[in-house]
Amino acid sequence: MKRCLTRVLRSSRLSEPQLRIARLRHFTIWAALFVITISSIGEAKAVNNNTDLYKLYAHIQVVSNKQYLCLDKLWTLESQWSPVSRNAKSSAYGIPQLLNLKEINPYKQIDAGIKYILHRYDGDACKALAVHKRKGHY
Repeated sequence: MKRCLTRVLRSSRLSEPQLRIARLRHFTIWAALFVITISSIGEAKAVNNNTDLYKLYAHIQVVSNKQYLCLDKLWTLESQWSPVSRNAKSSAYGIPQLLNLKEINPYKQIDAGIKYILHRYDGDACKALAVHKRKGHY
């Protein structure tokens, strides 16, 4: 059967497993780097302060450095990155200070806050920060 295949088709069929292996290796390397980074941050800070881990997670979710810097300023103003922060004047809770937020997992709070910014401000955390500077909330 291999004799009937053209050279191009034969080489593409032979390289399919190699592509899958390359993708798996690429994913494994990135996952290992992520785990190493998180564990080294955890070892470097022997305190129970997980703020840096929350910020790292948010940065990975946002990807753009400019957007992350705006998000960092916004959530520092809102909650100091505390997942148990409560607003005395409203029902806002958590890192992103979303109204009626019931989630206690800080990583899910970050996901919810990013989803809110994506929906309300077209994913532009800098727009959300500008609104917060004008109104005191976003």
